[in-house]
Amino acid sequence: MNNRRKPGRLNRYRSEFLHSAAWFARRDRWFKKQQRLGRNLSCAACGRPASERELELHHLDYTGVRFADGSWRAFERHADLVPLHPFCHDLLHRLIDRDAVLARHRSRRDASALALERLRIKITAFEESL
Repeated sequence: MNNRRKPGRLNRYRSEFLHSAAWFARRDRWFKKQQRLGRNLSCAACGRPASERELELHHLDYTGVRFADGSWRAFERHADLVPLHPFCHDLLHRLIDRDAVLARHRSRRDASALALERLRIKITAFEESL
């Protein structure tokens, strides 16, 4: 198991799936469901309110991402996607990439949850220091 990000050119998920019509349709469905449920959008890391355009979705699990019959399919469960500001999303991945335990010895879901918890603590401490 390896949760570290591969460079974009070596990672079909990043270079192809995240630019596919399947992903954009799935992303739209996620945001529409949030709206139907009456949930306000906010970043899962910093907690700041945000619009759909200001957020990215982090995958807690890739089991719903499939390449079949020459095209990408996006069947992620709703709960497997977490909204983050792009900056917070990058920080989350950096925490996972730089921690050997999170990068190699935890499931993607567990690594993401632990890194997200650390990130929230760091953001809170930084904001309190201002």
